[in-house]
Amino acid sequence: MRILRVAAVAAGGLLLMSQLVPAAQAHGVPSYQWKATPTGSTAQFRGLAAVSKDVAWVGGSEGTVLRTVDGGRHWQNVSPPGAEALQFRDVEAFDAKRAVALSIGTGEDSRVYRTADGGKTWTETFRNPDANAFYDCFAFNDDRHGLALSDPVDGKFRIAATADGGTSWKVQSNEGMPAALPGEFAFAASGTCLVAGHGRSAWFATGGGDRPRVFRTFDGGRHWKVSDSPMASGPAAGIFSLAFRGPLFGVAVGGDFEKPTEAVKAASVTSDGGRTWKLVPADKAPKGYRSGSHFVPWSPATVIAVGPSGSDVSFDGGRSWKQFYDGSFDSVECGGHGSQAGCWASGAKGAVARLVR
Repeated sequence: MRILRVAAVAAGGLLLMSQLVPAAQAHGVPSYQWKATPTGSTAQFRGLAAVSKDVAWVGGSEGTVLRTVDGGRHWQNVSPPGAEALQFRDVEAFDAKRAVALSIGTGEDSRVYRTADGGKTWTETFRNPDANAFYDCFAFNDDRHGLALSDPVDGKFRIAATADGGTSWKVQSNEGMPAALPGEFAFAASGTCLVAGHGRSAWFATGGGDRPRVFRTFDGGRHWKVSDSPMASGPAAGIFSLAFRGPLFGVAVGGDFEKPTEAVKAASVTSDGGRTWKLVPADKAPKGYRSGSHFVPWSPATVIAVGPSGSDVSFDGGRSWKQFYDGSFDSVECGGHGSQAGCWASGAKGAVARLVR
């Protein structure tokens, strides 16, 4: 299963450089389009951190980390030295200078690197010593407190926590973690299998078992509760991405990555903080498997989802979706406030794009 999760990639649909891909538009409904930015890289970027409309970071295959500070007109290669064999599947950035990158894999391939000078220098702050652990994603509540998620070890998902911005990490006790299902794991697809909210809240999503589930914590990862989801599950199916707007309203997207163009129970929504989930009907769901999702900063009910067969937008908090692009992206993230807010997407063959309204 870990081979599937590491190798699972959607191909095709690459944006041409400087191409503006038109969005479908209805009367009175905002129009969205992706504006591609030339990265000069061929890496697959599943790790993505959007700071603002001007500043973004991406992490990907062959140990590649890039940064832009001018809206994607130029990208700097700021990859950590000696990391060429690693796959960076998640990046969390606090500003143009400070960022943390997670590489995934079994045992020591799961690592965390931190920079405080825009990627000029990096410090390795965590290296997983357990051959049975496999870290998939991480998330931060603020610029100090964050959690990293590993697949089950000894029958329970594992959490590592930081309280100093990723400078140091401590594996948490699993006493407050519910038992994992047989075959259950998380997907290292876009860095959004784990998301963090206000205070010390966080959620993570799973697949692989006989049903997907969403775990939630409100005390910084010490104690977790879990709820079943009505979405698809199986060896290649489950929830790949979570997005929350505040403590109550959330969206889950996923499906079956071996059926990228089919909406196989691919989305659900919650209005009670993840305690219960309602399946989005197939005729209103994203038009295929989706690996990433994020709420936009400028509208309380607008959320974007991306995957190998297209990008979709929902204007009603995930209850119905409309496709606006039929090409491939793996990840989407938004950041910033007011006039500085922006959304970005990333994917295969060095593709990175900025959302244009």
